[in-house]
Amino acid sequence: MAQGRVFARIGPHGTRVTELAEQARVTKQTAAFLVDQLERGGYVRRVPDSSDARARLVTITARGEAAIRVARAAEAEVEAEWTRHLGRQATSQLRRALTRLREITDPYR
Repeated sequence: MAQGRVFARIGPHGTRVTELAEQARVTKQTAAFLVDQLERGGYVRRVPDSSDARARLVTITARGEAAIRVARAAEAEVEAEWTRHLGRQATSQLRRALTRLREITDPYR
């Protein structure tokens, strides 16, 4: 779960660990530790930041992209199941309510 909180915030062109920490609301040390774990698992890599030679960006690897595809498929299955149980209108209302709640609990998403 903690790794996912950081992983979900990696931008399409990479993100610095300090930005990941801020967005995930964890310390820089915690974010670096989680990125280390993700890197060891082959889901991310650190690459030089072309805008600042001192900095490195965390980017998603092909294995990480594959994990995203699996997660999106599981997400679609859950949503389809909820739609079968609640109906389209109620599922749409639920999505809007959850989105509003996310806006106040996670301002970086």
